[in-house]
Amino acid sequence: MQAAVVNAFGGPEQVEIVRVPIPQPEAGQVRIRVAAAGVNPVDGAVRVGVFGGAGTRLGLGWDVAGEIDAVGAGVTGWSVGQQVVGLHYGPVKPLGTHAEYAVLDASAVAAAPVTVDAVAAASLPLSGLTAARAVGLLGLAPGSSVLVTGAAGVVGGLAVQLAARAGLVVTALAGESDEEFVRSLGATAFVPRDSAPAEPVDGVVDAAVLGEPALDFIRDGGVYVGLRPHAGPAAERGIRVVEQEVAADGAHLAELVGLVDAGALTLRVAQAVPLADAVKAHTRLAEPGTRGRLVLTAS
Repeated sequence: MQAAVVNAFGGPEQVEIVRVPIPQPEAGQVRIRVAAAGVNPVDGAVRVGVFGGAGTRLGLGWDVAGEIDAVGAGVTGWSVGQQVVGLHYGPVKPLGTHAEYAVLDASAVAAAPVTVDAVAAASLPLSGLTAARAVGLLGLAPGSSVLVTGAAGVVGGLAVQLAARAGLVVTALAGESDEEFVRSLGATAFVPRDSAPAEPVDGVVDAAVLGEPALDFIRDGGVYVGLRPHAGPAAERGIRVVEQEVAADGAHLAELVGLVDAGALTLRVAQAVPLADAVKAHTRLAEPGTRGRLVLTAS
């Protein structure tokens, strides 16, 4: 099969399309014939060496949407032919989902949404699980105020929707041209980038990774949720600082799929690119201003 990998760190030109044996599922795993796979910022980070792995071939891709074509021993509840989405967690791995086939733990997959196509579905797993976990970790009661930074981005936009659905009063921080869009997602207030909210909020979901400056937006004793492990600011003024890390959770992913099918969660795709053109996708990934997830198509 074909797969996108990096054998050396660097720019988009380091992404290679190679031919490798089709992987076989082990006990507790399923193999998915990939239809589409999201291209996330973490893939760019793997490519430039943020997570290490020098001297080894590193597979790219965390998100996947496609059809189960083989199941490993002991797998129940899944069978060949089912359409699924899943999260292939881990930055340092020989093969990811940017390939024609991908093997995932059965516990990491969920039935695919039926109201959107595979390209849109492939934008959900990593971003959706990240946003949902961040909103949950706020631990705020309905009616509490939350500011989402980077609210026009993929993760930020999902966080706005999920926070509003949880009954939180959402302020969105984004570029001025994005105000109408983020309000359409459920934000009741808007703050232009490089500005501050009029009043301190109970919590912040820092999708823009502002770090320490975001603490200035939070009341004493509030909560800050960051999206990068080990990258959060030092706590101050009694603010609870949470550094969340996404997990491959098929049951939680199934809940998000349900929201998509109910029309309660909007997915956004910037562009679908053939797997063979993965370099082009990584080139665009590095460009500012992309709205929506880039997605590779393998079939």
